[in-house]
Amino acid sequence: MFDAKWFFELEKQIRNLGADSDAQTFDEIRENLSHPRKLSPIDFADMCAYVILAGGFSQKTAKRIHKQIMDSVRENGADFDTLFSMFHNKNKINAICEIWNNKNALCAEYYGIDALDEKLKFLSHLPHIGKITANHLARNLGENVVKYDIWIQRLGIVFAEQKQSAEFRVQSSDIDNGKLNPEIKKVCDEMFAHLSRETGLPIGYIDVVLWKACQLGLIKC
Repeated sequence: MFDAKWFFELEKQIRNLGADSDAQTFDEIRENLSHPRKLSPIDFADMCAYVILAGGFSQKTAKRIHKQIMDSVRENGADFDTLFSMFHNKNKINAICEIWNNKNALCAEYYGIDALDEKLKFLSHLPHIGKITANHLARNLGENVVKYDIWIQRLGIVFAEQKQSAEFRVQSSDIDNGKLNPEIKKVCDEMFAHLSRETGLPIGYIDVVLWKACQLGLIKC
């Protein structure tokens, strides 16, 4: 595990299953991370809506709901009652409406920030987007960051165990998906740095592939 051959075999298996996507395809994600582009306010709000809706759902379901919601928003604006009739989650619909109605200002503020840490902080304070989801959103916006999902945290611990790192003493019982353990973050960061050196790929792309491999059961951890 945790070498280039292992990673590229996982990527190949995922592609062969036709599961190579998040909000975008694997190829789009890789290109966007390698050559980030500035999104329009509409596309910025669209990306926000996707990560808001994705929490707690399979990717297939999230994509279906996201398309229905955004098709309506683009055509009729962010009308709460209309959107709530499609998806009965008051908090998520309120968040999507708030971001859509303020998309010009929010998009301009985001792209006016230079430091990555400050960008993540800004995104984490958007409606219904916390610290971990902010990383997911940032990656979809083209920032080369990872989302410290519970599967990724577990995989980071496996990496630390296999490398027999004396510096990091963590185990699965230390995982708290509501609050990222700093030591687990360290082992995850070490894992991504190692795989980036092995493959020459952006860590954000490596994150997508590993997450999908865990979701599909190609990695057991």
